[in-house]
Amino acid sequence: MENYPSRTKNAADRFLTLLKTRGPLSASELASELGITGEGARLQLLRLAEEGFVLSESSTSKGVGRPVLIWSLTPLGNSRFPDTHTELTLELIQTIKTVLGQEALDNVVIAREKKQQEKYQAALAGITGIENRLTAFAAIRTGEGYLAEWKKEDDVFFFIENHCPICCAATQCDNICTSEMNTFISIIGADVEVTRLDHIINGARRCVYKIIPLPVTVS
Repeated sequence: MENYPSRTKNAADRFLTLLKTRGPLSASELASELGITGEGARLQLLRLAEEGFVLSESSTSKGVGRPVLIWSLTPLGNSRFPDTHTELTLELIQTIKTVLGQEALDNVVIAREKKQQEKYQAALAGITGIENRLTAFAAIRTGEGYLAEWKKEDDVFFFIENHCPICCAATQCDNICTSEMNTFISIIGADVEVTRLDHIINGARRCVYKIIPLPVTVS
């Protein structure tokens, strides 16, 4: 279920966003998603490749017969989804560590976590039901640059963040990811079990949270 608002303004942005959120795709798959011809998709991909935003790799995994070119983002393409205030954030983290020490940095992360939880709880006040809360939370996180969405498979929910706008900061401060997890659990509710399956910091393409509703106990 794709439920984040479109961030695209032109054809190039639409292609890059699909590759960012859906992973490597063939020209025909991109054409189908965008409602254009296969030739139009191939021409756009070639232009993006010339600019260094995408690259292709031959694969036969998409079907039998002739190999198919599978397109994915290059580091330059990924940079079109920038980290938020990266340079300043990294400087502040290093300054706090150097001048005030690790304990002070931990306290800053804790304070940020508290502020985030208060903000999200206020925004989601009155929204009940896990699906409604996931939809609203995905919209909020997408507005913050996370390209968030969710899907349901059987009775299990998956919350997906296709981009991490604070990735560089998180690599310098492990507690940030722990704090993000704590915040996510507090927002979704106490009646679910949450585990992180994929993690951008560990090399995954996106962060994926698995959400399992707990059985209702009758007293």
